[in-house]
Amino acid sequence: MFYQRMGQVPAKRHVQFKKPDGGLYREEVMGVHGFAGIQSILYHHHQPTRVTRVEKVADVRVEYADFGPVRHRMFSSRDLPVGGDAITSRTVLIGNQDITMAVARPSEPMGYFYRNAQNYECIFIAEGSGRLRSVFGTLAFEPGDYLVIPYSVTWQMDFDTPHNRHLVFESTGQVTTPERYRNHYGQLLEHSPFCERDFRTPSELETFDEMGDFEIRVKVRDEISAHWHDHHPFDVVGWDGFVYPWAFNIRDFEPITGRVHQPPPVHQTFEAEGYVICSFVPRLFDYHPEAIPAPYNHANVNSDEVLYYWDGDFMSRKGVGQFDITLHPSGMPHGPHPGTTEASIGKPATAETAVMMDTFRPLHVAKAALALENPDYMYSWLPAEPGGSTADGGKHGTGGAADAAR
Repeated sequence: MFYQRMGQVPAKRHVQFKKPDGGLYREEVMGVHGFAGIQSILYHHHQPTRVTRVEKVADVRVEYADFGPVRHRMFSSRDLPVGGDAITSRTVLIGNQDITMAVARPSEPMGYFYRNAQNYECIFIAEGSGRLRSVFGTLAFEPGDYLVIPYSVTWQMDFDTPHNRHLVFESTGQVTTPERYRNHYGQLLEHSPFCERDFRTPSELETFDEMGDFEIRVKVRDEISAHWHDHHPFDVVGWDGFVYPWAFNIRDFEPITGRVHQPPPVHQTFEAEGYVICSFVPRLFDYHPEAIPAPYNHANVNSDEVLYYWDGDFMSRKGVGQFDITLHPSGMPHGPHPGTTEASIGKPATAETAVMMDTFRPLHVAKAALALENPDYMYSWLPAEPGGSTADGGKHGTGGAADAAR
């Protein structure tokens, strides 16, 4: 991201910064890739290293199922149970060594603070509004927001709404805007589908010089540990740098269109090691007089594709509803459902909004996802037959798929 500054900071780095009573504020450098990547410097009332006790809370290593025969798969998260807070409500559905994707329907406030020390997080807000409060300040969010939280940021989330729904990506690599949209100096270029004005950074900096017993849950090494501090973790009086949480709303993505159908990379919004995230938003269709707006059949080569259907009319899919998730693995082609290609011809625009993740290593399906799976999805491209399946579902060929999915 770009340079930001909030609160009080001294004129130079690594010099004395005195409190009104003559004591020193405590400097903390938070950086990515050691001292070679982006970093921010925070100034605390108290040493951030003061921990009174620690204990293990949970093992959060994901349990994956045997994938079985390679096939297209669909999972419905609409009726995911409601409960838990922004962390405990998460159910990981798919992942690999680079990325996991989870769904959540949190309803409770966090009674602790949280720090993910092993992953960058990108949280898509599908439903609900509230605030992400962190050592860097407060960041309000609403439906359609992507919240990007760097490694090791200490944060807490509270809600304004009883109904909340999140799509959560946790990646081992840093989440950035696509390199091809940035110049040598890091500024977003004119042909980028967004600009710096579209990104929101923390606003109000909350500073608490408060003693007590405060729990920070730390995720690292696929475990969550509890660290108790004798002071409030939001004791920062100022900070500056390039590392901080930020937000981007999917509605601010400006779609790139053309005379003929444009490939998925034009929808790319973020990138990280091993995967990209794309935003499909309402847009005008292709304007060649013989254009076919529906996507063409394509085979993923060295790439697995995941789509989260958030809102609107998904013109290339039948039988797929809001909050459904499809997984199209490498090794086989996929494309529009029967009849959708013909139906798209002559239409001026699409009203769909969806989030897509493409990975460059095979994805695994978590055991927890199997209960949400529709095993008939693999056969939804077959033409309708009496007593058989259509793209809207049915019983055609369910035996093999259902058995393989268990």
